[in-house]
Amino acid sequence: MADSAGRYAPSPSGDLHFGNLRTALLAWCFARQSGRQFYLRVEDIDSERSSAESAARQLEDLAAIGIEWDEPVIYQHERFDAYAAALARLDTYECYCTRRDIREAASAPHAQPGMYPGTCRNLTEEHRALRRSHLQSEGRLPAIRLRSAAGEWSVRDFYRGDYTGPVDDVILRRGGRVDQAQAGDWAYNLAVVVDDGDQGVDQVVRGDDLLASAPAQAYLAHLLGYAEPEYVHVPLVVNAEGKRLAKRDGAVTLREMAASDGADAVKEALARSIGADPGDVLGTFDAAALSREPWVWAPKV
Repeated sequence: MADSAGRYAPSPSGDLHFGNLRTALLAWCFARQSGRQFYLRVEDIDSERSSAESAARQLEDLAAIGIEWDEPVIYQHERFDAYAAALARLDTYECYCTRRDIREAASAPHAQPGMYPGTCRNLTEEHRALRRSHLQSEGRLPAIRLRSAAGEWSVRDFYRGDYTGPVDDVILRRGGRVDQAQAGDWAYNLAVVVDDGDQGVDQVVRGDDLLASAPAQAYLAHLLGYAEPEYVHVPLVVNAEGKRLAKRDGAVTLREMAASDGADAVKEALARSIGADPGDVLGTFDAAALSREPWVWAPKV
């Protein structure tokens, strides 16, 4: 595959809304203006929330706003062998904690908010056997976590510059119930790093709400021998209340907006939201001039 590429990777759990489309447009502009390949990846490892129909509609919508991409389109549900191979190369351990266990541990004095406290990291083999047996009696599987050797990691972001953030023992494969376990149950942090690495993605454009997850993902890429990408975290689209745009905010998907205002009006609104000329988005987009403030959604296109 390409030695240099950007990508957009939606989860097929419904139609893309204006905020999703804007981020996709930005990712495409950044990739193409820098001479990179541009890939689409369908992040459908969550089989309960994903559907093939939704994925097809999302690809249609991206094409409808003028985005073109390089083949192949990657589907994560076809990549489980690659994730298993990557997992086997990492230093890992089983985690028997429930979500409640983690919440309670995180609320304890001196705990670092949002970080796994390492409850299962240094259990003795005897304790592991007991915990594993207890899980099995409940019909549950343990999660698999990375045994991280780093407490923090630095990444390079186009807008933020050097950014250093904490790294913990991230989940690589989820636990759950034995009778409900899927063929993979792969965690996002592992899947996204392996997919980016295998596709030669060295530029990751996404919403700035994901900046905090970049250090752990870059560290994981380092451990697996992949080149760490440059990140471009862009402002989100928010509603009038300053909250992240969601489908509950009304007619926000391309199909809904196009039904009342026409597809051309939606495309024009998307272009103007990133400061580009609707007649030549790729030629007129200026990354340096993009506002660093969230773009406020107006209900009427």
